[in-house]
Amino acid sequence: MGGMIRVVETISELRATVQMARASGRSVGFVPTMGALHEGHGRLVEVAASECDVVVVSIFVNPTQFAPGEDFSRYPRTPERDHELCARAGAHIVFQPLVDEMYPDGPIGSFVEVPGVSRRWEGEQRPTHFRGVATVVMKLFQIVGADRAYFGEKDYQQLQVLKRMVKDLDVPVAIIGVPTVREPDGLAMSSRNRYLNDDERKTALVLSKSLAAARRAVLEGERDAGRVRQVLHRTLESAVGVVIDYAEIVDSESLEPLDRLDFDRTARAIIAVRLPSARLIDNAPLPRPGEPA
Repeated sequence: MGGMIRVVETISELRATVQMARASGRSVGFVPTMGALHEGHGRLVEVAASECDVVVVSIFVNPTQFAPGEDFSRYPRTPERDHELCARAGAHIVFQPLVDEMYPDGPIGSFVEVPGVSRRWEGEQRPTHFRGVATVVMKLFQIVGADRAYFGEKDYQQLQVLKRMVKDLDVPVAIIGVPTVREPDGLAMSSRNRYLNDDERKTALVLSKSLAAARRAVLEGERDAGRVRQVLHRTLESAVGVVIDYAEIVDSESLEPLDRLDFDRTARAIIAVRLPSARLIDNAPLPRPGEPA
């Protein structure tokens, strides 16, 4: 898999390129990213390439989803490496616009907001974040016109927000969630992992350990979501230097907190913590009662 890619910087050129593909009957897959790509992004591209004839990857560090004081200016930018990964994974087009191309008149006055599923968790910690994400993704959907768009489950709340946006607004694109890709030691791949020093990198393993402990508790018969939540907290609190923003057991669609785990709904453990150099998030599905390990 892999070959030459075409790098496009303007909306008009991208639209013309995609329209030519569509005119020849080819399907279009889309992977939106902010660059600093890793093998988790590569997996999204691979899945898209296995299901679609043409794969477009966008690389755009979107300023509207960063609040003042967040890491927009230092967010890693590695365009050459990104292009190589895209080509290797099977992408055909990289859409890499400048901020002025996406926002030619400066800050825009129109926004997409998805209340409900965006209200808690990341929505509380970063109040303007999902409005920025939903707005830029809607813009990208309008520009690319893809049949299918691929997102990683590591940003699980974002995935649910975008699914809801597409459903509510009848956007003609299928949202495909792809399971989290992890390092061999369990750490979820993230562009922000490169902020971590060696000690913090070891400490960060507590995220995947806490999720594994929660899954183990459920497999051993625990049905009280509050007790599973305590397992998450105890494991995270065992690591020095970790500050918990949230560690919760939620309904996998509504993201509302659960009291009990049962057959009628699927549950997910979601966590966000701060280390001195980075804020990290992770999540994992929880087994249903009686489900084998």
